[in-house]
Amino acid sequence: MSTIVVVEENELRKLVKESVAEVLHLGINKPGENGVPSTEEPLLSRQQMAAELNISLITMTDWMKKGLPYLRLNGRVYFQRSEVIASMRHNVLK
Repeated sequence: MSTIVVVEENELRKLVKESVAEVLHLGINKPGENGVPSTEEPLLSRQQMAAELNISLITMTDWMKKGLPYLRLNGRVYFQRSEVIASMRHNVLK
């Protein structure tokens, strides 16, 4: 059975602000949280990964369609450098 709780606007704002601060404090790479990778390796955006590989964003999108490993968190795409490199090495060896 669900319970409906009514709070004042100021209290709701305070709760949201505290929740956001907690998430930002914990970071998006803490181990074992909500499907986030369990390593301390930073996640890279599409732009960052493309810059590291010295390729365009169009090429990055094509590679993603062909199986380049990526994570989708909150509607955004992120990459783990180690997974991308491992995938590229595996595909080159095939």
